[in-house]
Formats: sequence, C-alpha cells, structure tokens
Amino acid sequence: MQDSLFPDADPPSEPQRGKPRKRSSAVEPAPPSAALVELAAALPAQLRFGTSSWFFPGWDGLVWAGEYEQAKLSKEGLSAYARHPLLRTVSLDRAFYRPLTSSQYAAYAAQVPDDFRFVVKAPSLIADASLRGDDGRSVSHNALFLDPDTTLREFVRPALEGLGHKLGALVFQLSPLPGLLLATIDRQIAKLDALLGALPDLQLIAPDAVVAVEVRNAEWLTPAFTATLKHHRATYCLGLHAKMPPIAEQLPILRALWPSPLVCRWNLHMKHGAFGYESARDAYAPFNRLVDPDPETRQQLARVIAGTVANGVLAYVTLNNKAEGSAPLSIAALAQAVFDLRRKSP
Repeated sequence: MQDSLFPDADPPSEPQRGKPRKRSSAVEPAPPSAALVELAAALPAQLRFGTSSWFFPGWDGLVWAGEYEQAKLSKEGLSAYARHPLLRTVSLDRAFYRPLTSSQYAAYAAQVPDDFRFVVKAPSLIADASLRGDDGRSVSHNALFLDPDTTLREFVRPALEGLGHKLGALVFQLSPLPGLLLATIDRQIAKLDALLGALPDLQLIAPDAVVAVEVRNAEWLTPAFTATLKHHRATYCLGLHAKMPPIAEQLPILRALWPSPLVCRWNLHMKHGAFGYESARDAYAPFNRLVDPDPETRQQLARVIAGTVANGVLAYVTLNNKAEGSAPLSIAALAQAVFDLRRKSP
C-alpha cells in the first residue's frame, strides 16, 4: 500500500460539477474512488466512522450519485449511505427530539448491511433537565430527567428491540444544566448512577453495544462521575464542542475508564462558540467542502482513535457537518490521519 492514499495528504477532492447525472427513482450511492476503498480496507474492523444523520442533498458526488431532495434522502437514503466504504455507523440524532418506536428502529435496521451499527441519541424527554420553549430556552424543570422507568420504556427497549444486534452505542447527551442543578452536581450524578444501574445488559442481544454519556457542562467531570461510569461499565462520550474543554482536558476520563470503548462525537468547530450551530450551518451549507479545516483537532482525535483501536478496543466516531463544513470529507481526512499514524507506529 502506498504511504498516503490521498496526494500530498490533502482531503479527498470535492465532487466535480457539471457532469450529467443519472436519474433514478432510487437513491444511488456515489461510486467510491479506488483510494477511498483502499483506505477503508486498511482500517481495523472495530473502528466505525459515521455522520450525524444522512439527509443532506449537498453530499451529491460524495455519498449520493445524483441530486435528491432532502425528504427523499431522509426516507430512502440510508441504504445508499451504508454503501460508502467509510460509513459503517450513523448517529440517529432525530431520536433526541422525539422518542422512536421499535418499528421505526427496525425500519432503519432493514436498510443497512449486517455489519452496520447505529449510534442512537437518548430523547430529550429524559436527557434534558429542562422543558424548553420554541426558542430553546428553559421554561420549567423536567421531572423525567434521568428517570429510569421512562428511559427503559421510551428509549432502551425500543432501540434494542428494533435494531437488535445492529445497535452500536446508546448516547445520553445531557443538555446544559440550569444553574440550580449545577450547584447540586453530586445529586445529578446520583440520579445518573440510578439510571445506569437500571439498564439491561445490552450485549446479550447486541454484542457491540455500549452505553455512553456525553455532557455539556464541565462541572460533571468529577471523580464521582468517572467512578459512576466505570462501576456500570458505561463509557464517556468524547464531545468536541465549544461548551466543553478541549480534547486534552477530557482525556484523563478516558484513561481512567480504559479499556472502555471509545465513543466520540465531533459536533461543532470551536470558532463558532458554544451557541454557534446556526452560524455554522449558514456558513457551511450545502456541506460539500471543508470550509474551515481544523487539522489540529483532527490530529489530536486521530491519535486517540489510533491508540484505542491498536489495542483491539471498539471505537464509534461520528462527525457533524458543522465540524469543518462537510462530514463525509472530514471523515475521509480523519481516516487518512489514523491510517498514517498506524503506519508510522512500530
């Protein structure tokens, strides 16, 4: 295999415009380059890259072989997405906004190959301590926050029943806590402890399944939090987001939990700040090029991934378009960085 699968270590080229497109009633995958296929084959099987959702028309030429409406991609694009050589997982972000049923999960599972795995976000019904208005502002306390019974009924059981062995990671992305709860973080950790203790053994049905907790307040990152995760064999979701400290400051938790699987979500470029999703969306749409490459973050993350998979540990790494501008191109560049590190290691 050549030293670099992309000339001069550049990310894969953008799709060529102006070529005639094949029209079809079905969503068709973009034919991958030989270099992309070779790169995917060189990565260990326990490493799974994916994106946050998949319904973006701007991925024409990157993931799709044609121009499709967003609604069509949302309903019918997953099968084509799963044929991309590097995309072996996907984050079902829509589950955060409304709980999905077991039949909805099963419909997704039926569209992907046997070796595909899903990362599923817990619904805000149990992952957000606040009930929020249309503007996203907190309006009152959520009495179901981290409630074990609701979590089992509305999230864990439907996901497990519908996805079966294709379940990869259940991610509890805990929304920012209001000040009153931050002042009682030990009580919130105790609630998390009770929730994790109520979860069934996922691996009886899904051998690659892992429970991961992502937080949006650094106040969670205490020895008690880490001990709670370790006690229940859950892992910490490395969240790359401006609300959280940089990677280097989150690594001690991963070390304390080792050899727990790696779950990482690269959500947002730091330049946009803690509340910059809309500005990033406006700057990066239609998500077909790397607008703001972040090689420093990419290289740091590549080192974490390479060290994890070198020891045979599972890794689920999902990226958002708002990380650099185009999630598929970010994944290809990150995969190349991981490959280069593995090639250089003794």
